[in-house]
Amino acid sequence: MPHILIIDDDIELSDLLKEVLSFENCTVSTAYDGMEGLDAMDESVDLVLLDVMMPKLNGFETLKQLREKWDVPVLMLTAKGDEIDRVVGLELGADDYLPKPFSERELLARIRAILRRTQVTKAGTQNDYVMYRDIKLYPGRLEAYCNGDLLDLTSTEFALLHYFLVNPGQVLTKEVLSLEVLGKRLAAFDRAVDMHVSNLRKKLPDWPNGKPRIKTLRGRGYLLAEGE
Repeated sequence: MPHILIIDDDIELSDLLKEVLSFENCTVSTAYDGMEGLDAMDESVDLVLLDVMMPKLNGFETLKQLREKWDVPVLMLTAKGDEIDRVVGLELGADDYLPKPFSERELLARIRAILRRTQVTKAGTQNDYVMYRDIKLYPGRLEAYCNGDLLDLTSTEFALLHYFLVNPGQVLTKEVLSLEVLGKRLAAFDRAVDMHVSNLRKKLPDWPNGKPRIKTLRGRGYLLAEGE
């Protein structure tokens, strides 16, 4: 049973979400502010539902501190229409966002997609790996190396890099990346794919010739460039 940690100061909503997720055979823990949420984190947590507006420590600061130690998937709960909250959350390492108010069906679909993606990347033994040029990934232990150096990736960035590595030199559209990596159809004005690719690109060293490893093809998508 997946263990989900809800960090939200709305007690009524948290109790409702706990009830809904319990019916889906999830183990659920709750925290009502960011500091309490950080204290509640441990290795048993499979997914964090994190609200943005909270007392003591808001969602963004909580996410920053969370990412210093944990690569657990994080689904941000943002105010409806606040695109800046979504962008900032993705820049800080959130895996996805869900605007409030949302339906139970939408929430469960997002959670299943994130957990399914995490389980897929963890498939295989600890020593199985995927390699392309000087990049080596171990899906069984969610570790990625470039030139022998360990890359500090979130679970979504890891899944994204894995998909690029098994499709080298191929143009991958945002629609394909959203569906295959994020587990959802690309919606209008959805910048999640762009932000995750941008974050991943920052963590990958350029090729010796100074060119980025992930190339943007305007109007077409992205590809893992071969470099020199």
